[in-house]
Amino acid sequence: MATYAIGDVQGCLTPLLQLLDQIQFQADQDTLWFAGDLINRGQESLETLRFIKSLGDKAVVVLGNHDLHLLAVAHGHGKLKRGDTLGNILTAADRDDLIHWLRHQPLLHFDPDLNVIMTHAGIPPCWDLDTARALAQEVEHTLQSDRVDDFFADMYGNKPSKWHRTLTGQDRLRAITNYFTRMRFCDEKSKLDLKSKEGANTAVKGFAPWFSYPSKLPDDCHVVFGHWAALEGHTQQAGIHALDTGCVWGGSLTALRLEDKQRFSTPCTINRT
Repeated sequence: MATYAIGDVQGCLTPLLQLLDQIQFQADQDTLWFAGDLINRGQESLETLRFIKSLGDKAVVVLGNHDLHLLAVAHGHGKLKRGDTLGNILTAADRDDLIHWLRHQPLLHFDPDLNVIMTHAGIPPCWDLDTARALAQEVEHTLQSDRVDDFFADMYGNKPSKWHRTLTGQDRLRAITNYFTRMRFCDEKSKLDLKSKEGANTAVKGFAPWFSYPSKLPDDCHVVFGHWAALEGHTQQAGIHALDTGCVWGGSLTALRLEDKQRFSTPCTINRT
């Protein structure tokens, strides 16, 4: 029995299946964790979503920014962008089932036995584990409630860029969502820079990768995340595991076996639109 955390698939089902063959995934024994951005950019977004959903409780998923973008568009908020590969999902016969399933996935997953946290973009330095879990649940409860349309109508945007516990309403939910699904760089007080998207050494003055600051998480706790392909899987921080290795951009798809932290990867052979 093994648990594998997998980086951003982004609609690249063929490399995912090749990776599962490589690790000799056994659905009756093993579990797969997906670090968000299951779909978009790759050519097999619909097929990828169907496959991961079909795994049932053998798949643990957290939502990424591309997943939330699909949900927003499906709910009538947000527009498809050039390069999006979501059309087949939106017109599929099982669209409603797929959207319902995706909307009920969390922003954060924590396994106390493995002592591993997974979110799409990471955990800001200003949050401890209890805070992060509670804030993730605020957004999750909204996504699964009758207030979901209000959430998506006001989800997009870079403000507020700094967390404060007194934030309320849509500003609070947007800030939480941005930390969990869009964060790369922040300052020492966790103020976000959501415009810079390159490698760890490209931060503007006063900012640095979120994982370079002292953390409030337990010392022995590991964090797995995706989202940041420009890191090429490297953080130089013990216990912080970057899993987005740019499959959809011509890189590779990476899995991390959580029991012993061994990595596996397979090259991407899918051309993006």
